[in-house]
Amino acid sequence: MAEVVVNGLIEGGKATSGPPFGPALGPLGVNTAAIVAEINAKTKAFDGIKVPVKVTVDKDTKKFTVEVGSPATSALILKELGLQKGGKVKEEIAGNITIEQIKKIAKAKEASMYGNSLKSRVKQVIGTCKSMNITVEGIGAKEMMAKVESGEVKV
Repeated sequence: MAEVVVNGLIEGGKATSGPPFGPALGPLGVNTAAIVAEINAKTKAFDGIKVPVKVTVDKDTKKFTVEVGSPATSALILKELGLQKGGKVKEEIAGNITIEQIKKIAKAKEASMYGNSLKSRVKQVIGTCKSMNITVEGIGAKEMMAKVESGEVKV
């Protein structure tokens, strides 16, 4: 069984038979339209966010599987806040996020984060907010991280 794996980064729900999948899958003799339709169905929840997608095709039987990865934490934060990008300089606050929004992102990323508890995953998301110059509940991410660690803020 000879398998071919094609990886790509696709905006949720907007895969086409063009690059990266079309040119790689066409020579294999598989139904590219069916693969694109499955990718779009599996990624439509991530509309507006780039999502890693892996297509595995069996060259002999022409059967395929589509695996959708998890988008970047920063992309989920930006989508949650409706922003285009984070802040560039230390003084530029890009936005403010609530602890509930952070919990939502941490739960969505559960399978791909290293933390073994919601608290540790929440702290990872807060760390990403820090690097993007996004405040949490109106205070700096570093200060919020300390409050979560001490138990002052319950997660």
